[in-house]
Amino acid sequence: MTKNRLTVLAAATIAALCAFTPANAAMKSSCGGASWYALTSKTASGERMNASLMTAAHKTLPFGTKVKVTNARSGKSVVVRINDRGPFIRGRVLDLSKAAAQNIGMVRSGHAKVCYEIIG
Repeated sequence: MTKNRLTVLAAATIAALCAFTPANAAMKSSCGGASWYALTSKTASGERMNASLMTAAHKTLPFGTKVKVTNARSGKSVVVRINDRGPFIRGRVLDLSKAAAQNIGMVRSGHAKVCYEIIG
C-alpha cells in the first residue's frame, strides 16, 4: 500500500471512530434501569410534579426532550417528556412518572430494565 493510501485509510478510520463514540451513541439511545415516582413537589424544570402526566427525569437530557421508553421485558413503550433531574441510583437511567410506569407495566415491581431513544 502506498503512503497516500495509508494516510487516507487512517484518516477515514479516525473520522469513523470520532463520529461513533459511546458518548454520541448515548445521546440518541441507551438502556438501563428505570424506576417511577409520584411526588407533588416541584421538578428541576420548575413545574409541579404531576404523576398522571407522561414525564420523566434524566440526569443530562434537556428539559422538554421527548423520549420513547420501552420496557425490555414486556416490549411496551411510552413517550415521555423530560422535566426533572435524576435518577440518583447507580445503574438507573430514568425515573418515570407513575402514569408512564403504568403504561409500560412496571408499577408493581417499582423498577424495570428499559431502553430509550430520543425522538424530539
